[in-house]
Amino acid sequence: MMRKQQILTVAGTLACAIGIGFVMQSTDTAKQRYGDQGDTAPKALEDKATSAMLDVQQIKLTSAAFKGDDDLPETPAFAVSAPDENLIKVRAPQSVLEGPPTPGAATPAPACDITAQAHAVAAAMVDLRLEAACLPNERVTVHHNGMIFTETTNDKGILDTTVPALTQDAMFILAFGNGEGAVAQVKVEELADYNRAVLQWKGSAGFEIHAREFGANYGDAGHHWRDAPGEIADAVIGRSGVLTRHGNSMVSDPLLAEVYTFPKAASEQSGKVSLSVEAEITQANCGIEAEAQSLQLEADGQIKTQDLILSVPPCDAVGSFLVLNNLLQDLKVAGK
Repeated sequence: MMRKQQILTVAGTLACAIGIGFVMQSTDTAKQRYGDQGDTAPKALEDKATSAMLDVQQIKLTSAAFKGDDDLPETPAFAVSAPDENLIKVRAPQSVLEGPPTPGAATPAPACDITAQAHAVAAAMVDLRLEAACLPNERVTVHHNGMIFTETTNDKGILDTTVPALTQDAMFILAFGNGEGAVAQVKVEELADYNRAVLQWKGSAGFEIHAREFGANYGDAGHHWRDAPGEIADAVIGRSGVLTRHGNSMVSDPLLAEVYTFPKAASEQSGKVSLSVEAEITQANCGIEAEAQSLQLEADGQIKTQDLILSVPPCDAVGSFLVLNNLLQDLKVAGK
């Protein structure tokens, strides 16, 4: 990877919250980022999905630690430390996204049969297939355990995509903007063998995950990013991690996600995998207020979630890079 010499340190706000399920979608931050219409899973689909969820979920709450302009470090990184976490238990509502349904509310009949299937495949991935013959070339939003991205059906109303699982009892909501959609569920038992980190954002922010395995420098074989994602086959045998990208960037206001997967159980190497979030300043994102969210699978199966809001420098900084070292936690690999 050819890198510009100038790497900028920028001010921003990093808010921390840890949870599972679709908790991300219920926050004000999520509503501002993704909008209240079009990308929120319809209530009928949420109710169908949450009917299979556990009654008790664990949610860890943390307050944000802010850094003002006077506290910015000299090093080219954006760093925020979170305080100690408190653990509480709550009961998941009928609808995690919007609360219980309105009494007597009718579910609109679909215009055609819409079906979804999920099959577990190698590297704790899931093959999803959506069939909706009456909705060809339509935007569809995929929701899974806090991860959300937008895709498009083909001219026959079919969507085939592969999604990294974030929970062993993996559930997927595939929602159209008109309130129709489908739910699919599958068991992904081998998820415990992998580390997984997600970065998601909306529009042209241009964020990227960079994973540097066991001391690899930029451009080395152990450096995985958008232009050098690695191979799923290597992740299966424990040779290296792999980066996958999700979402159709050609739709209006796309929701996009990148996921880095590392085979912690099969790896023969031990040491650290350095994870950073980076963005090149371009004409498409200069001067905007960019928002992103990270989701990172922890050892106990919980998802650690962090929200980022930052002001991208103005367009005279085009060609420079933003480097955020603390939005994702580095991985410690024990090896075999």
